[in-house]
Amino acid sequence: MSAAAAARTILTNLHEVMASRQHAQAKLDRVVDVIGESLNSEVCSIYLLREGMLELFATRGLNKAAVHVTRMAIGEGLVGTIAENIATLNLAEAASHPDFQYRPETGEEKFHSFAGVPIVYRERAVGVLCVQHGDPRRYEDVEIEALQTTAMVLSELIAHAELIDLEDVVEGTSFTGPAIIEGLTLVKGLASGVAVFHQPRVQITQVVAEDVEAERQRVYRAFDKMRDQIDNLANQSEFGVGGEHEEVLQTYKMFAYDEGWSRRINEAIDSGLTAEAAIERVQQRTRMRMREIDDPLLADRMHDLEDLSNRLLRIVSGQLGTAATQGLRSDTILIARNLGPAELLEYDRRRLKGVVLEEGSLTAHVVIVARAMGVPVLGRARGLRGVVREGDHILLEAEQGRALVRPEAVMIETFEARLAKSREKQALYAELRDVEPFTRDGTRIHVMMNAGLRDDMSTLKLVGADGVGLFRTEFQFLVSATLPQRERQLRLYRDVLDAAGDKPVVFRTVDIGGDKALPYLSPESGEGDENPAMGWRALRLALEREGLLKAQARALLEASAGRALQVMFPLVSEPWEFDAAKAVFDEQLAYLKRQKKILPKSIEYGAMLEVPALAEVLDQLLPRLSFISIGTNDLTQFLFAADRANPKLAERYDWIGLPILRFLKRVIVATAGYPVRVTVCGEMGGRRLEALALLGLGIRNLSITPVSVGAIKELVRKVDLEELTEAMNRWLASPPPDMRAAIRHWADERGIETD
Repeated sequence: MSAAAAARTILTNLHEVMASRQHAQAKLDRVVDVIGESLNSEVCSIYLLREGMLELFATRGLNKAAVHVTRMAIGEGLVGTIAENIATLNLAEAASHPDFQYRPETGEEKFHSFAGVPIVYRERAVGVLCVQHGDPRRYEDVEIEALQTTAMVLSELIAHAELIDLEDVVEGTSFTGPAIIEGLTLVKGLASGVAVFHQPRVQITQVVAEDVEAERQRVYRAFDKMRDQIDNLANQSEFGVGGEHEEVLQTYKMFAYDEGWSRRINEAIDSGLTAEAAIERVQQRTRMRMREIDDPLLADRMHDLEDLSNRLLRIVSGQLGTAATQGLRSDTILIARNLGPAELLEYDRRRLKGVVLEEGSLTAHVVIVARAMGVPVLGRARGLRGVVREGDHILLEAEQGRALVRPEAVMIETFEARLAKSREKQALYAELRDVEPFTRDGTRIHVMMNAGLRDDMSTLKLVGADGVGLFRTEFQFLVSATLPQRERQLRLYRDVLDAAGDKPVVFRTVDIGGDKALPYLSPESGEGDENPAMGWRALRLALEREGLLKAQARALLEASAGRALQVMFPLVSEPWEFDAAKAVFDEQLAYLKRQKKILPKSIEYGAMLEVPALAEVLDQLLPRLSFISIGTNDLTQFLFAADRANPKLAERYDWIGLPILRFLKRVIVATAGYPVRVTVCGEMGGRRLEALALLGLGIRNLSITPVSVGAIKELVRKVDLEELTEAMNRWLASPPPDMRAAIRHWADERGIETD
């Protein structure tokens, strides 16, 4: 029997049970019999959430005396684990699972196999449906599918029968007094506004279909309407032609036309569900898959698919109202579990001041669009709906990774003071846009900016940077659904150079692999790296996949026709790696010469110093380089053996630590006497205190985030470099107890702000 047929048999019988005039307990007792008989299962049990505990409400096969007696906390035993993780368990031997707990009153010791699925209502687990057999075996996919579909239908029926405490479904019930929500900074910025929920929940009032074919036609019509909407959004994008947002929307459009997705919804309808219930059923499966995905890029793709599911559900149900379509009436902080790029584009940008997401990641498509819109975003803010209600005043401090909900007067006053100070500083920095940053004793410091998207280039003139010291070419790969072909890369690089004008741009060859895995590029080596940052990535991967580097080399060379080209190779650990990468460019350059193509007027090659080992062989490599860029982000974590993403190691990841400062000084000394530019192109250079340390060490070129350019230019103009260098040499030779405090005290005495 197929999954659809098994589920259809169960749903037909369930419909009859729920339509009867029996009391709720009698209905549940009959439900477990229906499911058990249909799946030929010796045991079928239903646990429901009551008073915060999962209580055995009905069973076929276990001791009846255990009903309303056996109770487990969320996370306790197999049943509690299913509810906590909102995930399915399928075990040939239940006792082998580490979370297994034996409850003697149930009489379940004679049963070995176990399968359970969560009963989900309003995105929360409100119960568990499970089956058991005496023989050890894993349940077939067809049985699991039938259980999942049945659980989805049960959730609505149970809720309507008031068998669960609905207040337990909502996390937290207190909406009075101020609260602080902490999360991950996705797009920096400060914003104030009222909370508006992006999407009211679509209420599904009927789950079992009366006419399967009629439901199928409803879904077909909804798909057609949704695809028209997506096509219109893609055509109406206000960011111009060829931007990275265009690639995001094309990927989004690809999902809208995905046949596999529509087929899964059709299969759910075949099982006897209405169109709305079928879409919700497939959406629940998507959510469960997202919880199992560690790869952020794959997870982001799943988020895009769920965004479309929400849109399709609204269309098919006729419940089309969203905050965007209803219109924003005042300055707004948008609240959502997640958000798709197309949905963000629907909002009035005059009113939309910020976004707070329960999920989200730095690589999410919506973040790319939000950055282009200039909208601050806070992500991974857990339990939002348990803290925030519609209309609450919110102060979003994305840079600090937090949002203040229902702030008190003193909070508002402090926030407004910070906002005013921020605006004053920005105005001051804007005045320095066209001013060259010289130190007080006349040394010119070159302050460049980092970039990775076509739209980042618009900020080059806005902030007055000297150029782009690091263009991360992998961003184009990360936001693409397929491997960007050479022609597409060429267009991007040419547009970047056009936007830069006479200012230099340093292109870093693609740094993918490791923690920047691409779903369309399956690994050939280094698969399953236990430490991705130190694994098969960046230049190592590019040299292995020579075709990838060849395509990029030719695209960069062609895009730079008649102009200067600067190329930098990432994660170089030995000189031969640099030589091998440069040989690929030399080969492509020779090919273009034979084709009589216009060549770059000059080419400079550089290396990223991120691996400490490279410092030991600089004397061999420096004669071949035009420049070297110190990537302080990776270098610091390698030097301290401290993962920068691990909060427990945050204190060890210290840019003002004596080891990193002495290391950098040694590198600077090693480059003396060579005509090689030395640049720092990590976050370290964009922080005022750390920038002071770098200047004192002898760094004269910085490449930092655009938002930091003005602040660093202002800092440079206050520094007497000779005096700072003397102090830094003294501290390195005779370290103070607290290097950070020593530098801050030195700056305070001279009226230089370090925050």
